[in-house]
Amino acid sequence: MADKLIIVESPAKANTIKKFLGGNTKVVASMGHIRDLPKSKLGVDIEHNFEPEYINIRGKGDLIKSLVKDAKDAKKVYLATDPDREGEAIAWHLAHILGIPEDALCRVTFNEITKETVQNSIKNPRTIDRNLIDAQQARRVLDRIVGYKMSPVLWKKVKRGLSAGRVQSVAVKLIVDRENEIENFIPEEYWNIYATLEAEKKQFEARFYGKDKKKLEIHTKEEVDQILAEIENGKYIVSEVKKGEKKKTPAPPFTTSTMQQEASRKLGFTLKKTMSVAQMLYEGVKVPEKGVVGLITYMRTDSTRISEEARAAAKKEICNKYGAEYYENRYYKTKENSQDAHEGIRPTYIELEPEKIKDALTPDQYKLYRLIYHRFLASQMAAAVYDTMSVTVDVKAYQFKASGQSIKFKGFMTLYVESKDQEQNKKEDNDDKDIDLPLLNVGQEVIKKKLNPKQSFTEPPPRYTEASLVKALEEKGIGRPSTYSPTITTILERRYIEKEQKQLAPTELGKIVNKLLTENFQDVVNVEFTAEIEEDFDAIAEGKQAWKKVIEEFYGPFAKEVEKVEQELEHVKLEEEVSDVVCEKCGRRMVYRYGRYGKFLACPGFPECKNTKPIVETIDVPCPVCGGVVQVRKTKRKRNYYICEHNPESCQYISWNKPKVGEKWEPEAEKVEQEEKKPAKKKNTTKRKKSTKTRAKKKE
Repeated sequence: MADKLIIVESPAKANTIKKFLGGNTKVVASMGHIRDLPKSKLGVDIEHNFEPEYINIRGKGDLIKSLVKDAKDAKKVYLATDPDREGEAIAWHLAHILGIPEDALCRVTFNEITKETVQNSIKNPRTIDRNLIDAQQARRVLDRIVGYKMSPVLWKKVKRGLSAGRVQSVAVKLIVDRENEIENFIPEEYWNIYATLEAEKKQFEARFYGKDKKKLEIHTKEEVDQILAEIENGKYIVSEVKKGEKKKTPAPPFTTSTMQQEASRKLGFTLKKTMSVAQMLYEGVKVPEKGVVGLITYMRTDSTRISEEARAAAKKEICNKYGAEYYENRYYKTKENSQDAHEGIRPTYIELEPEKIKDALTPDQYKLYRLIYHRFLASQMAAAVYDTMSVTVDVKAYQFKASGQSIKFKGFMTLYVESKDQEQNKKEDNDDKDIDLPLLNVGQEVIKKKLNPKQSFTEPPPRYTEASLVKALEEKGIGRPSTYSPTITTILERRYIEKEQKQLAPTELGKIVNKLLTENFQDVVNVEFTAEIEEDFDAIAEGKQAWKKVIEEFYGPFAKEVEKVEQELEHVKLEEEVSDVVCEKCGRRMVYRYGRYGKFLACPGFPECKNTKPIVETIDVPCPVCGGVVQVRKTKRKRNYYICEHNPESCQYISWNKPKVGEKWEPEAEKVEQEEKKPAKKKNTTKRKKSTKTRAKKKE
């Protein structure tokens, strides 16, 4: 019989915690949730105050029996699931299964998995927090109601298997709205004039500012020509010199969303990958001298708060490694409406520098740990200091301006500089660039070397990337950082959006679904509504609102809206997108439909005519062998290759590489064909062969 039974969520976390606890202690894993709403039905009793109908998750029967047995054999049971609302709900369900009273001191949480934290937490258990459970139930029940009531509308009008959701549908709406903005964008012409000037044998570039000390925008070449004509023989005189100092402060420690954004920009990680790797670092990695330890604090947090112990460790490390002048004790204000239950994401042991333990980590673990480590340490360092200089040069009534900066003290930038997304880079194009201007004085004449007029056009906003979408969702208060990864994963898997060179673009299916939902469920697929609901969830977690009251206030208007939509759409048929491809069997123009593997062509005469065709993607470069149309196809492993439309009848062209005009082709058909012949899962095939041999030996 064990003195203590500790139940966590994952085996990795269980293995890490075991080594910190002496005595007769057993640590086991629940493998995540053990009870949930049923998949086969709504699972919420609308008629009886929205009572959830929880059932044991299919496939977890043996695990539950094992947990019940372990609990009976232990003198004391501790529920140590993750320290958030989801973890609190799992603990609550475990307590129900194991017959633990709700007022029992059984709940322990670890913000970091270190020996001191684990031992202290076990010594100071608490009761299960009912408010956190209710906040999780409210989210689960509301999302279930929204999904189960809205999704059938999509099944009837678009196709089966689609889904709608409170957060996912708003995320799709943001991406579709951005795409519409891009498509409807009308570029506007504007001009800049750059003057290359020289003083003290040193050249520098100044940019046209305006006339008579007022800023002037140039929109046409005629305006440029007029300005150039007026200043053609003018002298360039320095009229103003401003010298100053600029400080740049470090970014705060990571929250979940800022970690996701920075890992996306700097490491190229998807949100899903970032959270998976962070989970490993939190739950425990075997490192030299310490054994299995959690390397970072809990990775689902909205807070930038840091413990005093961590501050003291950072101070010591910075002063020893860089010098006292590089340290600054910094406190960061957590954003409004953020959950401040946990610290910001930081390393648990400051002495475990990334380079020291690199060999103990996978490449992905090392990259993310290094990012977290450097971000945290930099957050406690002194500001970078720049010497700045701005100069105004007059030529007749017109002004040109030049500005420069040189680094005086690198401060935190010695270690870490936050990256920027595409939109920030456009706005702050010259930030942090060291530009050294010559020493200039007011009244000094500088020599004009050349004038360079440059035509430009305004550009539409860029498409969202995973990083910039997370930033937008967080700024608008939609969802929570822990929901961003599964939300984006879901809408990619549903094929509502697709990635094009890391950018997120809506598919035709995504546009159709978004149009249907936004036109008929305006109150739900709404940024403001979604943000307000998140505030309600926070109020429930703080004990300020009753969760069933929140659901009740939502459900009344929502149910009427669903009923109205079902009646209005009953006899409405969505217009199908018609192609210019003629069905060779019946002569009708084929339409675009969506199946399990995406978009395809189908005859609208179904069921009389069941003709379908795949959509053939082509490129605008002719076949380098026969001049025919080159098609883009995919191998079983989703790799693109290029093939002539006449292959294999009269042309042998096939290539991995996109053809270029005028380029010669080296035959490589064999390579493509060999890849197509490879078995899809070589490892599994090998395993099957081994198991067959094993069975044969046993029979002998």
